[in-house]
Amino acid sequence: MILRKLTQEEHGNTRPLWEEVFADDTKTFLDYYYYIKTRDNEIYTVEEDGQICSMLQLNPYTLKIENASFPGAYIIAVATREPYRGRGYMGALLRRALNDMYAKKMPFTFLMPAAEAIYTPYDFRFIYTQNIGRVSLENEPDADGRQSDDCTFTDAMLWDAEEMASFFNGHFAVKWQVYAERDGAYYQTMIMEQMSERGGVRLIRENGSMKGMYAYASEGRLEIREPLYLPGYEAAYRRSVRELLKAQPHKTTDEGSPDCSEAVVYACGEEDAVKKKPVIMARIIRLEELLQVMTVPQGIAMRCSFAVIDPLIHGNSRVWQISSAEDEQEIHVRETEDSEGVIPISALTEFLFGRTDAGGLSGQEGVILSEHLAEELDKITRLTKVFLNEIV
Repeated sequence: MILRKLTQEEHGNTRPLWEEVFADDTKTFLDYYYYIKTRDNEIYTVEEDGQICSMLQLNPYTLKIENASFPGAYIIAVATREPYRGRGYMGALLRRALNDMYAKKMPFTFLMPAAEAIYTPYDFRFIYTQNIGRVSLENEPDADGRQSDDCTFTDAMLWDAEEMASFFNGHFAVKWQVYAERDGAYYQTMIMEQMSERGGVRLIRENGSMKGMYAYASEGRLEIREPLYLPGYEAAYRRSVRELLKAQPHKTTDEGSPDCSEAVVYACGEEDAVKKKPVIMARIIRLEELLQVMTVPQGIAMRCSFAVIDPLIHGNSRVWQISSAEDEQEIHVRETEDSEGVIPISALTEFLFGRTDAGGLSGQEGVILSEHLAEELDKITRLTKVFLNEIV
């Protein structure tokens, strides 16, 4: 077995493996992916019998965590040829990639799992749950909000990307503690990605001023992703989606045919959600980096220490002391020798990202908390406002 990170010139050699394992992806999408995304990503492979038989790809993102920016990586295309499965290649690739990310001081990494059970043994846990809704042609016309007739709907062009980034950063970034930073390059990539899936990014304007936007794809059925619009423009947003629905080639709803009378909306607002689905799992990479950007409410002092167990990234397996004075909010982190408890890295991920509190933490396997430690941990402002809607 040869495990290595490919040079950029070798990235295209992994396309046959992608086509074999992810057969549902279209040629148009893969043309986009291997022309755009593999320009600056990292690809790890296992080679056997003179061929690439397993791979893992890391797509770079700049992550905003509270008020700090960090390099981050989205894990994608974890794949092994069928004859070579069951040999531990995926675990070997993950361990190599995780420790390389640790060396780069990334606070955490994230992925969209094909199945939760694949990644829980590697200490990944869900941190982002997506709202899913629908817009249907059968809905009654919206009568509330601003007059949607005054709005125009057009697909974004690459030159709109800077304006789109300003729209997100000016109106929506403040809502989140954790998200992928959005600039012009980010939105140019989003536009090209959606075009590769027979879609685009729809802009909603009133008198030339941007009031909303959302990504869409129309391979089989209309799918809407990440609708972002200003208050009062709900009616305009729904009318724009219905216009796209009416333009869809309508098929019968016989078994195997998509229903084109409604659009499925991913990452919609709370008010439009009909269900919630855990979507993104994360794993802490460099614990010290993550803790240092977290906060405690003003006027509250906090001090505690705990041992962390991380079986894959040994640099995290330390006894850590964290503290904050009453006249500050930042958390100070240092190594110490005196521990008030033990927390596995997986349980700490769930706690720091707000999926559980100290009470829930204490009931998890491998966790030992003193009463004082539990009280002090609950003072931390956890990262509950997560918006990681990236899919490649």
